[in-house]
Amino acid sequence: MAGRYTWIMSPAIGALSADWSVRLIAELDTADKRADELVGGLNQEQLNWNPEPGAWSVGQSLEHLCITNEVYLPAIASSLAGKPVSAVQDIKPGWFGRWFINNYVEPSPQTKHIRAPNKVAPGVRVESSVLDRFFRSNQGARELVRQAREYDVNRIRFWNPFIPVLRFTVGTGLEIVVRHERRHLLQVERARRSSGFPR
Repeated sequence: MAGRYTWIMSPAIGALSADWSVRLIAELDTADKRADELVGGLNQEQLNWNPEPGAWSVGQSLEHLCITNEVYLPAIASSLAGKPVSAVQDIKPGWFGRWFINNYVEPSPQTKHIRAPNKVAPGVRVESSVLDRFFRSNQGARELVRQAREYDVNRIRFWNPFIPVLRFTVGTGLEIVVRHERRHLLQVERARRSSGFPR
């Protein structure tokens, strides 16, 4: 393994005030560490090997997470502009947010498979730099969590950039980010464990 991941944010976790922000920072740290374990040191053949026709490779799964964060996080951040400061201790998604996470995001046997929107679909081949790109996108997510902790993330809403008719709360959006990563890192792990994975 390349071991390029470093615990950039861990020393700052104690400075966070809201319980949810501490938890999400820790989950992003865990995602970075897991991605490094699974993807660090893979060669181009391993990175771009497809488990079966139509299934994403390790590299494509990671690139999808990068692109998603690069589109999703700015949409969340822009919704905070001009809003009054009013911190909350916990994220409390509404019924629709909970339903959406449980049915389309949370990694579980019950999660429905939906095709990724074209704007976040990965390329046919992925470069080894995708891991560093993933780390950078998660650093952006940490910075957004630190910014958002000062606001009422259960009331401020943003327009979903993938499904324009939907408006989620900022808190729900941030939950989606970390659970979406968990889901696709499990997909990466399954690909790595496939019998045909190049050794």
